[in-house]
Amino acid sequence: MNISHTVTERFLKYVKIDTQSDPSSTTCPSTEKQKDLGKVLVEELQEMGISDAHMDENGYVYATIPSNSNKKVPVICFCSHMDTSPDCSGKNVNPQVHKNYDGKDIILPNDQSQIIKVARHPSLLKQIGNDIITTDGTTLLGADNKAGVAEIMDAAHHLIKHPEIKHGKIRILFTPDEEIGRGADKADMKKLGADYGYTIDGEELGHIENETFSADGVTISIHGVSTHPGFAKNKMESAIKIASEIVASLPKDKMSPESTEKKEPFIHPLAISGGIEETTLQFIIRAFDEEGLKTQEDYLKGLTEKIIKNYPNSSFDFIVKEQYRNMKQVLDKNPEIVNNALEAIRRAGVEPVLSSIRGGTDGSRFSYMGLPCPNIFAGEHAFHSKHEWVSIQDMQKAVATIVNLCMIWEENSVNS
Repeated sequence: MNISHTVTERFLKYVKIDTQSDPSSTTCPSTEKQKDLGKVLVEELQEMGISDAHMDENGYVYATIPSNSNKKVPVICFCSHMDTSPDCSGKNVNPQVHKNYDGKDIILPNDQSQIIKVARHPSLLKQIGNDIITTDGTTLLGADNKAGVAEIMDAAHHLIKHPEIKHGKIRILFTPDEEIGRGADKADMKKLGADYGYTIDGEELGHIENETFSADGVTISIHGVSTHPGFAKNKMESAIKIASEIVASLPKDKMSPESTEKKEPFIHPLAISGGIEETTLQFIIRAFDEEGLKTQEDYLKGLTEKIIKNYPNSSFDFIVKEQYRNMKQVLDKNPEIVNNALEAIRRAGVEPVLSSIRGGTDGSRFSYMGLPCPNIFAGEHAFHSKHEWVSIQDMQKAVATIVNLCMIWEENSVNS
């Protein structure tokens, strides 16, 4: 397929717009500056001729490419998120294009202590001769997920410019706050009106992810006993020390993010706050099935009970909050969603790889909100860091995959 790509120019424009989300904010979007990108996207979509493109009060961008087929084609949604991670600065992003990459370590120009080393990023070896976009070493890049945003925009541009490409009704959705776990919170699924969806937010070229972790959050509140430290003997029971003992008692060689891989579950202490009388521990629990979640949570609760027995006047609260569930349980009911994506990747000249995410995406939530939604590669690498990079050629393959998907759904549909 011959596409006159606009993806690179769009991407280089979008990453310069600061869209960091803020987990401490209670608003939606969590930061108003995310709307700065939303406004640009709406304007560009309208310039393409997509007249219904708009952004709602919560910062979600919706747009429709009408069907040009006589067949009864399912409505397909393509989705990416506009925000970037709070983990690393997203202000004043200065992208660098490394033409005809030579396979060597990449020294970032504005902080030469920041080096993208091939030994740590072996995927670079697949990019020799390609064009790599990095940061200048002072910020993240924002390829997560502005690569996906740019790819959807380029695909939309191509479909509008080429009405001879037959497709059903296509819905576009750009969300805020995915990086802080709220990307699906205010999405209006009725308004979206799509049958199936694809998030464009994956990493490696050719990968499609049909499985995520299932996820819970756990809050443990330790209620200790506070007294004057000068008269504390046999009286004080420090909630800080109890909480610290719980964390220190977690296994070092298993059940943690740093000691697990593939489909192994983990317990991860995320934050600790408080004082002598009360201290709060925040955990995230991850497993690929709900039974695994329950096992991890029972282990953590049992560990807490064992430790608290040594402090007879102290107590604790253990609260579990569901975050998201493995989308595979939904996707397996509609195998054509993934099968069509595998074929679309093949048509782009890439060997597809079906894989699992040790994390979640908006698609995890959407799948349980009535929109079965696997995740397709966007080409982003080393996200949430100053070493983030993306290949121009990989982004172009993602655009071709999106266009191919639109065609395949139409081809496989019956006349109305």
